[in-house]
Amino acid sequence: MGGHAIDWSTTWSWIDGSWHEGNVPLYGVRTHAAWLGSTVFDGARAFEGVTPDLDLHCARVNDSARALGLAPTMTVEEMLAIAREGLARFDPQAALYIRPLYWAEAGGYFSVPPLPESTRFCMSLFEVPMPEPQGFSIMLSSFRRPTLDSAPVNAKASCLYPNNGRALLEAKEKGFDNTVLCDALGNVAELATANLFMVKDGVVRTPAPNGTFLNGITRQRIIFLLRADGFTVEETTLRWRDFQEADEIFSTGNYAKVMPADRIEDRRIPVGPVATRARELYWQFAKGA
Repeated sequence: MGGHAIDWSTTWSWIDGSWHEGNVPLYGVRTHAAWLGSTVFDGARAFEGVTPDLDLHCARVNDSARALGLAPTMTVEEMLAIAREGLARFDPQAALYIRPLYWAEAGGYFSVPPLPESTRFCMSLFEVPMPEPQGFSIMLSSFRRPTLDSAPVNAKASCLYPNNGRALLEAKEKGFDNTVLCDALGNVAELATANLFMVKDGVVRTPAPNGTFLNGITRQRIIFLLRADGFTVEETTLRWRDFQEADEIFSTGNYAKVMPADRIEDRRIPVGPVATRARELYWQFAKGA
């Protein structure tokens, strides 16, 4: 392949019944997904010998496929079996991404929507270290999250991510690690890469799912675990000022699971006890405690 050399981490992908090593090409020049964006994916984690909520991630990629007009070709059980085969190709303690993927081969030209019967599937596993919970900085983005009547926000669709990408570029240019996107009404929706929580006077609050962002699997798990541990967790409408005045801020998502923020705009905030406890609870859950 041409282009710049990239040092890909160790990668194994299952396609059409067999395993392939490395960054395997998937698309042809006329593949619908390559030029009309009919791709959905999901991401689960393997770390320290566990794969928490892998079944839920596999179920969600099928839901995402249907939302984009694709026809899922794999059951959750089949995906779990493929994932187990893939995991056996790595060290049992390796930190991995597990990424099931659907896309449409055909459509376009005569029809912009994808042809459901052309749906294809791949599952890719690759090494990605788990980041340490050292804190990150956030700002308010000038970009907004779309609504369901303007974009397929009910799917984990690749076509949504360029908007998040330009929001992150804006943040990096201004010296921040991540950025908060609001919905069309100016209510806080999520970070560019994860769901978002805040703590004020011991109460945990997070934006209520309103159809502009995915109700993350790790988000739902953390809400359940914190409530079971005795915390009050409110899913509600939040504005940027609520976060500016927060005692703690933390994110949830597949990449890092639970990650505390340590700066909002120019204000330093502590890595507090709630974020620390949320991370502890997640690891206990993941290890089967």
